[in-house]
Amino acid sequence: MNSLFWKIFITFWFALLLFTALSLTYTSHYLKKTRSEIDTSQPRIHLQNHIAEASRIAQSQGIDGVRKWLIKLDNEVAVPHLLIDENGKDLLNREVPNRIIRRINRRNARYDYFSDDNDQAENSNHDDHEHKRRTRHRPIIIDQMRYRLVPDHRSITLDRVLNRPKVITIPLIVATLISGIICFLLARYLTSPLSRLRAATSAMAKGNLDYRVAHTMGKRKDEIVELAIDFDNMATQLQKLLSSHKQLLRDASHELRSPLARLQVALGLAQKKSNGKIDKELSRIELETERLNELIGQLLSLARLETNTSEIQFEKINLATLLTEVVDDAQYEAVSKQKQVNLKNKVECQIKGNPMLLKSAIENVIRNAIRYTEENTSVDITMQTTDNNQMLIQIKDHGPGIEENMIDKIFEPFVRTSSARDRQSGGYGLGLTIAKRAISLHKGEITAKNNTQSGMSVLIQLPYMEANI
Repeated sequence: MNSLFWKIFITFWFALLLFTALSLTYTSHYLKKTRSEIDTSQPRIHLQNHIAEASRIAQSQGIDGVRKWLIKLDNEVAVPHLLIDENGKDLLNREVPNRIIRRINRRNARYDYFSDDNDQAENSNHDDHEHKRRTRHRPIIIDQMRYRLVPDHRSITLDRVLNRPKVITIPLIVATLISGIICFLLARYLTSPLSRLRAATSAMAKGNLDYRVAHTMGKRKDEIVELAIDFDNMATQLQKLLSSHKQLLRDASHELRSPLARLQVALGLAQKKSNGKIDKELSRIELETERLNELIGQLLSLARLETNTSEIQFEKINLATLLTEVVDDAQYEAVSKQKQVNLKNKVECQIKGNPMLLKSAIENVIRNAIRYTEENTSVDITMQTTDNNQMLIQIKDHGPGIEENMIDKIFEPFVRTSSARDRQSGGYGLGLTIAKRAISLHKGEITAKNNTQSGMSVLIQLPYMEANI
């Protein structure tokens, strides 16, 4: 039975059959026990006790007390007990079978009961067996009216038995417990591997393509195991594809450096020999060469962040000091464009990281903000601690912002918003990608959002070691 469908089907079917079997078995046992008691002296003893109890209640509480007691007795026992007056009517207005009336008439003809005193006197003239027999036939006197308590054994039905709380409660509790255990085990059997698959999916979403889940499924064989195997195969293929992509990116970047260097040398020689005749064209070639060199540098930086993370050295860093240095450097670039970079507040704290990588990541974000903020505006930077020992750095510009559907994509390689596609305003779409990878290596997060009025804010969250130093 390797199919998950059949496991679920058969388990629920078995639980239902078990529930039904327990109910029927207990009910059958109860009916058998009831019939067995009818064939012995136990019903006579019960009847004597009931008559004695009814007589006692009649003397202390009257007919209303007897009526409540009779209702309670009827709800508890499977055998209906009729309390019949001299006119042949039941106290609870239930239908009295003719055979019960005939039985009472026969007893009245055999035993002449006029009062409890006469009954007690007559008891002394009979043996013990006859005394007990007359006792269970003794009438119950209620408000000067004689009543007979008569059990109606022939009226025992399955419906009546099942409607008695004492009869149905026990099998219901037992069946509920057993079916609950079965359903719990089934739910655990189904959800446990799904939880492991969910953890694997979450790990893959975070970039951990080394996570495998099929080996954690044990010896079970069903659709979930097949799904786990397919998941592992998918992760393996993605890992190979991504590795080949990174290798291609790294190799291509390295290979482009050599012809680019030769192109720059040739450009320098051409500028010397041109005697100023084609300076405009050569200047354009030089500009594009510099841009190509910058692009290759960013590609190599991204490739190093994605492949050689184990070689990165971490140390204690004063984050406020590092951020101040980045802001001071960015201010020189901003002033030339009639813009400002303001660090509004500093919070002294230490983090564990690589100074060069972290400085490059924050610098990429600030330079991107400088590029898009309007002239005569500023890029505002704030630092704030959170409750879970995280330092939140907000970098806010006053530019046009970005489309809402692009907010989650701007950290992907070579993704630029429509307003940044021309070379005058936009880069290559790698700066924020490099920043995100560097922040991730420091166990942090980087997100973006549009401001309420204008511009965009980039939020960098990093774990810090201590609040004050």
